[in-house]
Amino acid sequence: MKKLFRRSGRGTGSRGQNKELSWIPGGSSETPSTSATLPSSKNSGPLMLVASGTDTLEALTGQASLPLEASQLLGTLRALKTQICGLEPQLAPLFEDPNVTDILLNAPDQIWVDCGDGLLRTNMQLKSASHLRQLAIRLAALAGKRLDDAWPIVDGTLPGGIRLHAVLPPLSQPFPLISLRCPSVRPLSFEQMKVSGTLPSPVAAVLEAAVLRRKNAFISGATGSGKTTLLSALLSLVPPDQRIILIEEISELRPGHHHVVHLQERKENIQGHGAVNMSELVKAAMRMRPDRIILGECRGGEVREVLSAMNTGHSGSWATVHANSAVDVPARLSALGALAEISPEATREQILSGVDLFVHIQRAFRAGKSYRYVSEIGISASRCRSADSLSPPSCHPGGAVSSSLAGQSGLVVPALTIDPQGRPHRHAAWESLCELLDLSPVICSP
Repeated sequence: MKKLFRRSGRGTGSRGQNKELSWIPGGSSETPSTSATLPSSKNSGPLMLVASGTDTLEALTGQASLPLEASQLLGTLRALKTQICGLEPQLAPLFEDPNVTDILLNAPDQIWVDCGDGLLRTNMQLKSASHLRQLAIRLAALAGKRLDDAWPIVDGTLPGGIRLHAVLPPLSQPFPLISLRCPSVRPLSFEQMKVSGTLPSPVAAVLEAAVLRRKNAFISGATGSGKTTLLSALLSLVPPDQRIILIEEISELRPGHHHVVHLQERKENIQGHGAVNMSELVKAAMRMRPDRIILGECRGGEVREVLSAMNTGHSGSWATVHANSAVDVPARLSALGALAEISPEATREQILSGVDLFVHIQRAFRAGKSYRYVSEIGISASRCRSADSLSPPSCHPGGAVSSSLAGQSGLVVPALTIDPQGRPHRHAAWESLCELLDLSPVICSP
C-alpha cells in the first residue's frame, strides 16, 4: 500500500517534541497488493478472487478496466463499508497502515498517531464535536459496550482486535476523547525480537531457558513498553503438546501456539449484575487442565489467585505488571495484594516461594527513533545462594550504582542488566540465575 503520510519539516522526532504528518489525498483508495496470494493470471478475474477468499470490494477495486461510473460506485461502497464497521472514511487510512499502533482523538481537529517513533499529529479533521461524540458512541456499540451520560467511560475491543477507550464530557474537557490501540498485523516473533535488539543474546538465552524449564515469572514495564508483545513472543516457545490458558481484561495476546484458550473479563451490565472479574477467571483456569496459566496484566486483587497458582504446582505461569523496575515488582504486588486483603507478609512469602524470575522491559528514544529492550533480569532472593543475595549491586561503567538496582524490599536480586547501548552487565545473582536455568555463565562475558 502506498505510504499514506509524509513527514513535514516540523519536529526533530525527539521525545517531548511534536511532529506532524500530512495525509496524501487519494491514499485511502489504494489497496495492498495481493499478487502473492491470488490465483494465476488466467484465473484472476473478480469471481475467482472472491472464490479464493478475497473481499468482494477489494476484488472489484483491483480491476483496472472498470469504467469511471463503476469506480465512483466502488468508492461510495468503500465509504459505506467503513461507516458500517463503525469507523470514519477519513480515518480508514490510519487503520490500514500496518505501522500505526495507536490512534488518539483529542478534538475534532486533533488526531494523533503513533507509528513506532512517538506521537505524530495528522492534518485530518472531523466535522464537529458532536461528530466526535457520535463516533465514540458508535465504536462503543460496535464493541458491545454502553457509552452515554450515565456511563461516560468505556473500555472494549473492536472487531479485528483494536482496543477502544473513550471518555465523554464533562469528564473529558472540552471534547470527547477516543484512544485506539491497533494490534500488530503480524506480531513480532521471538527471532525477530532478537534481530531487532530487543533481546540481546544473553537475554534471549535466559528467557528461552526460563520458558522451556517452566519457571514462573513476572514481566514489568510502563504502558507501551512492549510487555504484551514480549510475553506473546515467549509463549510461542512453549512446547506444542502443552495447553495455554490466557486470562485478560481485554484480549490482546496472540501467541504463535496452536493450543491456546482465551478467557476475558466481563463488566457488570446496566442493572449492575453479570460481572466476572479476573480473580474468578484465574480460579476457573486452574480447573481447566492448564499446562500454563498466563495473566495478561495483573492490576488488582487477582494477584492473590495468580500467586496462589504459582505456589500450587502450576509451573510455567507468567504475568505482566506495571512497575518502574524489576526490583520494584514485589512492592507493586504488595500494593495490589492489599486490594485482596492480603497482608504484606503473606504477599512476601508467596513471592519468595512461587516466583522465579523478574523481567523488566522499557522503551527508549535514540536519534528520534523509539526502541524497546529488556533492561533488567532479576531472580527471587529465595533462589539465590546466600553469598549472592548479600552482595551489593554491581556498578555500571561510570562507577555509579543504579538506584533501581539498590531496591528496598530485598526480594529481587539483580542478575543481568542491559544498558541503552545494548551492552550486558552481570550482577550479584548471575551465577545463581545460570544454575537455576542450567545455563553456562559464559553466555555473558564480563
